[in-house]
Amino acid sequence: MNNSIKSALCAATLFCTPSIASAQEDHNPHHNHHTGHENHRSTAPLGVMGDHTHNKGEWMTAYSFQHMVMDGNRQGTKSISSETIATTISNPNGPPATFRVVPTEMTMDMHMFSAMYGVTDKLTLMGMAMYMNNSMDHITFAGGAGTTQLGTFTTRSKGWGDISLTGIYNAYQNDKTNINIGLGISAPTGSITETDDVLAPTGATPTLRLPYAMQLGSGTWDARPSITYTGTHDKWSWGAQYEGTIRLESKNSEGYRLGNHHNLAAWGGYQLCDEWSINANISAEKLGRIKGADANITAPVQTADPNNYGGEMIEIGAGFTYSPDIAPIKGLELGVDLSTPAYQDLNGVQLERDWSIAAGISYRF
Repeated sequence: MNNSIKSALCAATLFCTPSIASAQEDHNPHHNHHTGHENHRSTAPLGVMGDHTHNKGEWMTAYSFQHMVMDGNRQGTKSISSETIATTISNPNGPPATFRVVPTEMTMDMHMFSAMYGVTDKLTLMGMAMYMNNSMDHITFAGGAGTTQLGTFTTRSKGWGDISLTGIYNAYQNDKTNINIGLGISAPTGSITETDDVLAPTGATPTLRLPYAMQLGSGTWDARPSITYTGTHDKWSWGAQYEGTIRLESKNSEGYRLGNHHNLAAWGGYQLCDEWSINANISAEKLGRIKGADANITAPVQTADPNNYGGEMIEIGAGFTYSPDIAPIKGLELGVDLSTPAYQDLNGVQLERDWSIAAGISYRF
């Protein structure tokens, strides 16, 4: 590692001490992003939730914020223009024969609140709730054919999403290796009946139920299994995690269910000094198509077609964490991660993901 970069990051705080081992003498070995080893910390990315457990009776609370941007459309692995979608992609809910309303950009802001509690030295429980704020921009093309633009509009939805409770069990641990198994349940507390005003190809502005991508929850009870491996050596750490979301019901109250979600992530990190660590990561994601349909989602827009959901994606990212080593705020940890897709193969026609950034703070006590 370039010595000037390392020195600059470590010098960014006056609290950077010379020895990792000395700092660990005053820290519980199971705090956030710890593997449970006495002398070394995991430097897992911010979004990895099952990499650590807590000692019996220990608490950790956390808040994180994620901003995700999707810009432009993709059919499979290739970009596709709004005009091509409006004139050539069939609308299964027609007429009109093609999608005359085309989304151009979507932003998602997610506020995540979580708490962890060590039931035993081996078993930790984690509860999580999420508040979402979604926005999607559209172009409406006039009439049933052609490329004349009638106008643009934006739909929005916001509110609490689904909540979850997860048990994380430390299945194996030695001086350099840690394996945790997680099993969670997600409750359908998020709304799936959000509405907003739209601009129709006729020029009318009705209030309609928003498409699936703009709803706040799944509407089904879902299982959340995971298995996480972490390892450390000197100031280096690494890890891998599988995490899934498996729908436990064939359909929700509106007649559909979202696709199952599978994510495999791997990362490596380096402890620059007691307070600062950095990481790089890669993840592969697979999301299934929506099964069934909501009879109230019928607008001539691609997001109203259940076949235009799911696909495969590979993302790469990097981030850092900061853990101040001063008495009044010991146990506090701050982190930032930035990620962007390296590969996308999407089902049907969809907005493509551009980038996302996450920032979080946690405190153990």
